[in-house]
Parts: sequence; C-alpha cells; structure tokens
Amino acid sequence: MPLTLDDFDYPLPPERIAQAPLAERSASRLLTIERGEPVDRMFTDLPALLRAGDLLVFNDTRVIHARLHGVKDSGGQVEVLVERAVGPHEALAQIRASKSPRAGSRLRLADAFEVEVLGRVGEFFHLRFPAGEELFALLERHGKLPLPPYIRRSAGDADEARYQTVYAREPGSVAAPTAGLHFDDALLGQAKTRGVQLAWLTLHVGAGTFQPVRENDLGKHHMHTERYVIPAATVAAIEATRQAGGRVIAVGTTSLRALEAAAQDGPLAAGSGETDLFILPGFRFQVADGLVTNFHLPRSTLLMLVSAFAGLQAIRRAYAHAVAQEYRFFSYGDAMFLTRSDDAL
Repeated sequence: MPLTLDDFDYPLPPERIAQAPLAERSASRLLTIERGEPVDRMFTDLPALLRAGDLLVFNDTRVIHARLHGVKDSGGQVEVLVERAVGPHEALAQIRASKSPRAGSRLRLADAFEVEVLGRVGEFFHLRFPAGEELFALLERHGKLPLPPYIRRSAGDADEARYQTVYAREPGSVAAPTAGLHFDDALLGQAKTRGVQLAWLTLHVGAGTFQPVRENDLGKHHMHTERYVIPAATVAAIEATRQAGGRVIAVGTTSLRALEAAAQDGPLAAGSGETDLFILPGFRFQVADGLVTNFHLPRSTLLMLVSAFAGLQAIRRAYAHAVAQEYRFFSYGDAMFLTRSDDAL
C-alpha cells in the first residue's frame, strides 16, 4: 500500500522540544543507527565515526533578521516574515494581519520605513522596500531573528550567535540549517586532523520548511521552493572523494536536498537553481552516503526525507528510542548520524 501522512506520525511530549541551546555547541547527544538499532553517543564522538577521505558538505547560508512588525496605512497591526529576496529592494513575504493588505497599499515597518504591497505571488505578498539601502542591511538594522514557531519565546541576544552556524556566510535564510549548529571550530579542526575534507554549498531555507503537510495522500503534496548554489570546488571535491573511495556526508537535510536536486537530471554539476524536490521512501539517492541531521517534526517532509535515507523502520525505532531516552528535539535539540540504506522500509 502507498505510504500516507499517518505513516510518519509519532508521539512527542512537548517537554522534549528544546527551547534554548546548550551552553556548548558540541555538547549535544548524537544518536546513530548501527545494524538497524539505535546507539547513544555524544556529538563530540562524530569525528571518530568519520574516516580519512570522507567529505562533509555544509550549507553556509546565514539567517537574516526576517521578522518585522508594523502597521497598515489603515492603522491595523501587521507582522511580516520575509521569505526571500527577489531583487535588491524587493522580497516575497508572509503577512499576518486581521485583514490582508491590498495591492498598492503601504505598510510602515519597525516604525522606521515604509514598504509598498505590489501584489500576491501564490501564498506570499510581493513587497517593495526603500531604495536607499540594500535589503539585507535594512533587515539587519530593523528586523528580528525569526525563531521557529515551536520555540515559545522571542529571540534574545544569545540567539544572534547560537541560531547561526559558525561558518554562516551567505545571507538569505529565515531558518537555520540546524544540523550545523552542533559544529564548533574545535570539532571542525578535529575532523580535518583525521583527514576529513570540508566543502560548502548554499541553500536558503524558507519559512515553508515549517509548513504542515495537509494531504494524507502524499502524492497531492507540493513542496515549497528553495534556491541553492553549488560551487565548482564542491563538485570537484565530491568527485575526488568518490574516486578515492570516501563517503560524501551531507550536514543537514538542506545540504542533502540541494545535492540530490542538482543530480536529478544527470551528473552533479556546479551552478544555481531552485528545487521543490519531495523525497519519500523509494527515492534513489545519487550523491549522499551519510547525513548529519537533527530530529524532525511528526508528519513533516523532513521526517519523510530521513526515512527515505536511513529506512522507515529504522527511523521509527530510532525516534521511539530518542523519545524514551529523553533526547532534545528540533532546532536546538540533539542530532543523528545516518548512513544511507538501500532498503527504504
């Protein structure tokens, strides 16, 4: 029988959802699956699980200050969450308001500047920002860091550093590539000392990553689109790793999704593109041999992705074990290290 949304549900007590980061980035726990069974480790064990000649592929996107509060020209309150830039001074955004703003209206945001509503693009509003300052610089000065909806507090000063990876470079995400949050400079150095190579790509994470799947028939679900860039140096590093017999290990589902999307129509090639790739059990992976990832929401597309990668039954056992052993879940939670299984079930 075809898999449905119900096949990707699991019970999660609310207290298992991490609300703040640990004092040290690499102090998280690490769950591995060995011969189909979960094994408890610490994230600092990861370098010992890697081999000389392996390649870690990281997403170097940087979270922007995408959340803004303001008022409509009618006086009503609005909350704006920038989804993506579509030009130097234009962006697509989600808007929360008692009544949706109309095309041609203006919003005053952060009591500092006005934006014009140009219209709708699907579920998003197309906004024009002031031309006097580059968009990301304007957001950095006046916006707020957008923590995920399951973190029940506003972003604080500590989040400015801890909700970014230590290697974040390219601004554009509204959510962090959270598997990378566990890496600090010392752990990266340990991996390199063991002969592990590092490579980079960019995928800007959109707010759609938190959108629930509403169709029980998964064939009816349409993924949100995200933009990625894969440098030529990363493609060359992957080719060299393959030739030397090493493993390509994606750090985070965003890195994995970018790599697999870029290899769907032929050999992996450098360049940029947009992907709405929906990965379900039965998907044939072309690039990644391993995956470092956090724990994902019940009934989510990311849970479907890791089930496709490591095997549905193995992931079910691992998640049940993680709940029972009181692992910390989601963005500020603990991690898993998975190797690809040829058995999707």
